[in-house]
Amino acid sequence: MYAVIKTGGKQYKVEPGDTLKVEKLDAEEGKTIKISDVLMVVDGDKVTVGTPYVKGTTVSAKVNAHGRGDKINIIKFIRRKHHRRQMGHRQAYTELSILDIKTK
Repeated sequence: MYAVIKTGGKQYKVEPGDTLKVEKLDAEEGKTIKISDVLMVVDGDKVTVGTPYVKGTTVSAKVNAHGRGDKINIIKFIRRKHHRRQMGHRQAYTELSILDIKTK
């Protein structure tokens, strides 16, 4: 059984036991959260697609850790114009462990 969830403006395919990094969530480490934005659930041959979400379905996940990703360097350069701009960015993330997918 697996599900497709939406969090942080992105979609993820998750199964029980998976670990994934999503956009930072406001939850404490070690707590269990419920994600109700489930777009699709596949259980063997039975496929349930939501419009836009599957009603009565939740995915429970445990918050393992919070962190920041690798640094991305952004360089904007215009030749012959004496213009060079350099920036950096580190995206914050939350690491989740998927515990269970509950349907009606």
